[in-house]
Amino acid sequence: MRQIVKIASVLSVALWITACGEEQASGQPAATSTEVGVMEVKAQAQAIQVELPGRSKAFLEAEVRPQVSGIITERSFVEGAEVEQGQSLYKIDSSTYKAALASAEAELARANASLVSAKATADRYQALLKTNAISEQEFDEADAAYKVALANVTVAKAAINTAKINLEYTQVQAPISGRIGKSSVTAGALVTANQSQTLATIQQLDPINVDIAQSSAQLLRLKAKLKQGDLQAADNADVNLILEDGTVYPHSGSLRFSEVSVDENTGSVTLRAEFPNPDGILLPGMYVRAVLNAGTDPKAILVPQKAITRNTKGEAVAMVVGQDNKVESKVVTTAEVIDHQWRITSGLAVGDQLIVEGLQKIRPGAAVEAKPLSEMKSDEQ
Repeated sequence: MRQIVKIASVLSVALWITACGEEQASGQPAATSTEVGVMEVKAQAQAIQVELPGRSKAFLEAEVRPQVSGIITERSFVEGAEVEQGQSLYKIDSSTYKAALASAEAELARANASLVSAKATADRYQALLKTNAISEQEFDEADAAYKVALANVTVAKAAINTAKINLEYTQVQAPISGRIGKSSVTAGALVTANQSQTLATIQQLDPINVDIAQSSAQLLRLKAKLKQGDLQAADNADVNLILEDGTVYPHSGSLRFSEVSVDENTGSVTLRAEFPNPDGILLPGMYVRAVLNAGTDPKAILVPQKAITRNTKGEAVAMVVGQDNKVESKVVTTAEVIDHQWRITSGLAVGDQLIVEGLQKIRPGAAVEAKPLSEMKSDEQ
């Protein structure tokens, strides 16, 4: 019985070997090529943008301080509201300043009276001097008294002008138009001229500035690429903003200037951009991300993000169809992402057949059947 089983097993193996031999003899392949979707690598002109951190800052900012001393009698604005330039914000007790003005006006009247008398004396002495009725010394004294009286009138007028200015300063007015913050004093508070404590702060928020920080190393790299011809200078100086919640600010701004020195603490250069802010979305001190045009790459290579993988060393890798329809692996250098595409700076050449679909089914050296992505999508539909 055992001999019969052994004979049967031997016969089965022999039949299987014969079948395999016949299949190979017929010329049919033992394994088929894997179908993959490819795209031809092309170069095109592409605007290069950089994303930098920034903070918004008021376009104009004025600290309101008293210019005369006294008691605050009234606050005539609503905190957080818009105020106009020249609008009265605080009233300071003006009684002493009115009295000072009245005293200065009285002093002017006395000086004018003295001037009339001194002028009459000088004119009379001048006539007497011609007839030698008085000495020249007496005339000189009368003429000097007239000039002193004339100077006293000028001093009195200046005192009136000063008194009027001080009286006007009892009305603390807004130096600029904008939004006023909280008040640090209330009615009844004593304030002094040019004190260090501000009464309130006014900020103009439309337009508004954004200070952008760019590292000096990045600035040097961009300048080097422009000099080498890898990048062309951008004609568009517009700046776009990404807000803290990830939304895009609806208005574009423009660059105004760049600092000429590097901050020693941060190693960065400050750029300032100006943005319209009609809806008051941007507030001073708000953190934003600014997107600027760094230049144009005349021969940019853009490939879909999903076409780039990473090897065990963390290097970016692209799979291409090489000779004899075999898969080749290429280590590439990636720059920034533009519209869900990597910009490749090295590793790929124009005309390469980049594998985009079917990467999970292949490995380097495997035989593939390359089909354009457009045909792959039509087949799926």
